[in-house]
Amino acid sequence: MNEIVNTDKAPAAIGPYSQGIITGNLIITSGQLPLNPATGIFSEGIEKQTKQSLENVKAILEKAGSSMEDVIKTTVFLSDMNNFAAMNEVYATFFKEGSYPSRSAVEVARLPKDALVEIEVIAEK
Repeated sequence: MNEIVNTDKAPAAIGPYSQGIITGNLIITSGQLPLNPATGIFSEGIEKQTKQSLENVKAILEKAGSSMEDVIKTTVFLSDMNNFAAMNEVYATFFKEGSYPSRSAVEVARLPKDALVEIEVIAEK
């Protein structure tokens, strides 16, 4: 049976979905927009938005009893691939060199609330 993960340290779901799900030994997060959970607003710029999206992912993983060190796969959605290098610099600070998770990064036509980035992960529990 799946277990829903919910924390007030990440933004509440803005639709019919969960922040995350634990299934067996895996934690799968929904895509995390760069919303500050306290204010409900975005910071300006790709660097700050990437950091906030990953902080939201981290909060969900911690609530599920995991950590960023346990992430095995990420998917990064960018509204503009020209932001890839700047996103990548911030992204790298959340993972240990030599044990980076696998990743896909794609440009999309538009993200909810016109965010610059959205990030989802799969992690081990």
